[in-house]
Amino acid sequence: MNDYLLAALLGVVEGLTEFLPVSSTAHLRIVEALLGIDLGNPYWKTFSIVIQLGAILCLPIYFWPRLVAFARTFPRGARGDRTVVTHPLSLTLLAFVATAIPAFLLTRIIGKHLESLTVMAWSLIVGGVVMWVVDAAYERAQQSVFARGRPTEDLEEMSVAQALWIGLCQVLAAVFPGTSRSMATITAGELGGMSRPAALEFSFFLSMPTMAAATIYDMLKSLRPSSVSCVETLARRPHTSLPSIPPAGDSLTHEDVSDRCLTTRHCGRS
Repeated sequence: MNDYLLAALLGVVEGLTEFLPVSSTAHLRIVEALLGIDLGNPYWKTFSIVIQLGAILCLPIYFWPRLVAFARTFPRGARGDRTVVTHPLSLTLLAFVATAIPAFLLTRIIGKHLESLTVMAWSLIVGGVVMWVVDAAYERAQQSVFARGRPTEDLEEMSVAQALWIGLCQVLAAVFPGTSRSMATITAGELGGMSRPAALEFSFFLSMPTMAAATIYDMLKSLRPSSVSCVETLARRPHTSLPSIPPAGDSLTHEDVSDRCLTTRHCGRS
């Protein structure tokens, strides 16, 4: 398939699934597998992450008035009862850090799971069941089943504990692709005593730094190709016409491998 057509198709899949609790990453990887793309290919694993930034970029535009209002009221908040730690912007940062540290430490596991359709399939199933159960209980109890007293209706009422809880639950979406990021954060918010609208809004706010950081991290890794991963990629495709590689007796430096990877289209495509 033509590269531009393939990119456009994956872009449509990403756009349709990013803001639904159905895991856009899993759907991208499933479509790639159906199109014959090697899920172990480093290029396409990075592509599946970076492409999500396009959808996320619309959020600062949509929430711009809300972001400006938060910035103007920092750190006391609109009601004057917030602090530097408990302001909505600070809570978003805390939740992001609670996600980023474990996700960074589990990078290798995340990379392996991005290659496994089995992991993604089970994550979609289990995540969907958990979301359905929590949402059903939430509806039957008139939105207060998980709240002690009145549920948190606005980000200005959130606590540090709620933010950290949601951030930690978001790690599940990173470690188990197929577990929707929005599903994990919205469900965690409801379990943490937040109303659905408040949990949904915080999920959107948290997605901005989370996806931006994930994209930047993957792009930086792609700019410094690993000789090992590249050789593994070449080994998977012995039938492909590639630039000549010196005989076993000749030396092959890290720079040689990197140059061949950067100048060979097949090192990034399957």
